[in-house]
Amino acid sequence: MATIKQVAEKAGVSPATVSRVLNYDESISVNEETRQTIFAAAEELGYKKKVVKPKIENVTLIYWVYQEEELEDIYFKAIYDTILQKAEERNVRLNIVTKEDGIEAVSKPVTAFIAIGWFSRKELDYLASISANGIFIDTSPDEKRFDSVRPNLDSMVTQIVDYFVEKGHRSLGFIGGSDRNVDTLLKSMDVREWSFRGSAQYHQCLNEANIYIVEKFSVKEGYRIGKEIVKQRHLPTAFCIASDTLAIGVLQAFNEAGIQIPEETAVFSINDVNIAQYVSPPLTTFRIDIPLLCESALDLLQERVFRGRVITKTVFVNGTPVFRKSC
Repeated sequence: MATIKQVAEKAGVSPATVSRVLNYDESISVNEETRQTIFAAAEELGYKKKVVKPKIENVTLIYWVYQEEELEDIYFKAIYDTILQKAEERNVRLNIVTKEDGIEAVSKPVTAFIAIGWFSRKELDYLASISANGIFIDTSPDEKRFDSVRPNLDSMVTQIVDYFVEKGHRSLGFIGGSDRNVDTLLKSMDVREWSFRGSAQYHQCLNEANIYIVEKFSVKEGYRIGKEIVKQRHLPTAFCIASDTLAIGVLQAFNEAGIQIPEETAVFSINDVNIAQYVSPPLTTFRIDIPLLCESALDLLQERVFRGRVITKTVFVNGTPVFRKSC
């Protein structure tokens, strides 16, 4: 284990200075550059790694999600609440800017920013002019300029399709929504649809008639498309649904029509929101580890600030299937 003397030698200061800085002695007079050099040296050498919490100040949390239907927003709200908690634990001081505030509310000087939500190219360019230390959670809108940490949706959908095929299903349906192009603002294919198409085609069971794309990832839209699907004479025997919010609406429509789940059609979704275990039938879904997403985002932040990393990183976090009665 590294000693204070070793940290002092690496940072080029006295052991006494290192001791007082690492113990957050407010009476010591050192400039911010020296303080960060000491924290970086302690981090690199592993000195009391579990105890040292180097402060990072003036970080902006940009929450770019409209407050809409509570259940629709629950995933992003969970990320928001968790990143606040994890940032406090790591001694990261966050200033919060919301979509209602407008992008220009993010102003210099900014050490770094963490962003949640969807941004246009114009907004991304503005953020790049503010700071090169940008980390996006759940999306990666510009991998050349910013870091990001995302759930591995591609892998999750592939595993869902593989699971259904292994269970003998050959008629597969997909219900999802669209992404948007940051340059044109036009709709584009979401990664979950890309993955479903590729996996279903690989297993030679892709049927365009069984792919349904809705306007929003909401319970209301799930219910609407579910009502449309039940009008068909022959339903797919299994559905991959892009989010729990959509799946909950679909289940409601199927239940009203008397469709037996999973006997007539199985349902597998993504997110594992709390209510997923209480719907009828309880929803089989992929759990996204939101605390791990947020921890990874803060890891990227510390690498940027303390180690001066300039090469961008994109981190994918895998999910865990939670099997319930809808499959």
